Amino acid sequence: MSATPAPPPPQIPQNVEFRAALLLILLALLVGASALYVMYARGVFEDTNNLFLVAEDSEGVFVGMDMTFSGFPIGRVHRVELSKGGGVRIQVDVPRKDWPLLRESSVFTLTRGLVGGSNLRAFTGVADDPPLPDGAERKVLIGDATAEIPRLVADARELMKNLTTLTAADSAIAASLANLQSVTDQLKTRGALGVLLGDEANAKKLISALDRANALLAKVDAMATKVDSQVFGSKGVMPEAREAVQQINAALNEARASLKKVDAILTDAQAIANNAKVATNDLDQLRAEVDASLRKVQGMIDQLNRRWPFSRQQEIKLP
Repeated sequence: MSATPAPPPPQIPQNVEFRAALLLILLALLVGASALYVMYARGVFEDTNNLFLVAEDSEGVFVGMDMTFSGFPIGRVHRVELSKGGGVRIQVDVPRKDWPLLRESSVFTLTRGLVGGSNLRAFTGVADDPPLPDGAERKVLIGDATAEIPRLVADARELMKNLTTLTAADSAIAASLANLQSVTDQLKTRGALGVLLGDEANAKKLISALDRANALLAKVDAMATKVDSQVFGSKGVMPEAREAVQQINAALNEARASLKKVDAILTDAQAIANNAKVATNDLDQLRAEVDASLRKVQGMIDQLNRRWPFSRQQEIKLP
């Protein structure tokens, strides 16, 4: 039996090492290009401004975390470090194209929810405020929903304790319900008046008193009707009083007319008195003039008596 010939050794293609090196270089170029693209997409080569945020602690904050404005990322946390006062100083890189969105009055918040991670947000209320300077430092307002959980648990525990106390067998509510059930049973047997007054005898007394009060009210109504007929009826007091008032009004009208006549007479008398007063004044003046004339005549007579030569008695007497 003859031996089979051995297979020929495989032939190694030429330039294998060159091809392998070229493949490795191409792979490295692809990885580098991908890394550069990712870095470009992440804004590594973009010009940025620095914003420093001061918080009480760095819980939920990590490097690379986005800072959003109206839901859009405008900055990225570049460094987190301790400040001199014991707080946390967060450096945020904000691209220059997005930097005009931040103003002097901008507010920065860090919220931590029950589900999911923390969110770093920026809010600008007044868009006309001066722009935020590069390297500005602002305080972060922290809202932690998990911080309210212990208080909520304590409140829930207190509420459950109060409910247990209210629903206990010896609680006030249980006693009130028992009393209410007793009152309901008494209402079924003795009625509402019996329950309110204590027993049926008092209820009968109350009903009797109500009947007497109704009878008394009926008598009062009858008396009121009688008084109404006697006072306001056709032969009552009010019609006679009305007639008397009419007669009195007529007498007053007559007296008023008489008084008007008396007023006219008094007016005439006053006019006459005024005329008599004027005449008296004229008489006084006339008498004064007569007296003056008489004095003048007396003087003339005296002169005549002194000059009269044949008269023995040098005196002329006036009548």
